[in-house]
Amino acid sequence: MGRMLLVGEDHDTESLRSHSQLEEHERQTCDGPLEAVRFLRAHAVDVVVSDPATSISEDLALVEEIRAVRPGVRIVVLAPRLTDSDVVKALRAQVFACFTPPFDWNEVAEMVRSAIADSHWRPAIDVVSGLPNWITLRVSCGLVTADRLTRFMTEWRGDLPSGDRDLLMTAFREMLLNAMEHGAGFDPERVIDVTAARTARAIVFHFRDPGEGFDTADLQHAATSNDPDAVFAATVHRADAGLRPGGFGMLIVRQVVDELVYNEKGNEVIMIKHLS
Repeated sequence: MGRMLLVGEDHDTESLRSHSQLEEHERQTCDGPLEAVRFLRAHAVDVVVSDPATSISEDLALVEEIRAVRPGVRIVVLAPRLTDSDVVKALRAQVFACFTPPFDWNEVAEMVRSAIADSHWRPAIDVVSGLPNWITLRVSCGLVTADRLTRFMTEWRGDLPSGDRDLLMTAFREMLLNAMEHGAGFDPERVIDVTAARTARAIVFHFRDPGEGFDTADLQHAATSNDPDAVFAATVHRADAGLRPGGFGMLIVRQVVDELVYNEKGNEVIMIKHLS
């Protein structure tokens, strides 16, 4: 059983306090950041969830205080709003995840549950270059890390219509998981290089994995067609080979993005979404 500390008495967070995904865990509440630090000096917790009423600058100041008292605590930030620069700051501060309204409490609870379960958590996302419109990261391989990075990228492009953003993030996560699986074998000791850039006319994602690459003319394990029957056949083939069923994910990628370009070796890919 884990322990969660929820900062603030916002009535909206009652959905999180009482969420069924967190039933088996102990849930503590404190009035504000000062009380949170006092509590942490006396009690160990696994996850701290910030007050959704406090600004990101206040939340990041609290992160610093918590790190000084309990270095291993995972911190999930609920903030009223985030700018692109705020997302970079949160990444640099090794925040576990960030959310802004409207909160999907199912998604927040799942992230908290993952943070509690990840007892061997360590910083897994390093910022190599952090500008509002150009972020380069080195990312350790793992499903939880993929979910965390997808959440950060969702907030980074919070200016997009929610439907378009959700589809784009589905494509982003699929490409990230492909790099982790095929290029690094989900080995947490290996890293993927990820760059996200925003121009006046496009959103660009670049993925580079440490693997040997593949022959782009021979995509036996990937769905190379928009034909659902071909996708299904590729998915069955992957399952028989003991691989993650990514065929339908690749179908979504090809339907969502405008350009998908691989390098000669096959261990780098650029994914481009044009903006209207």
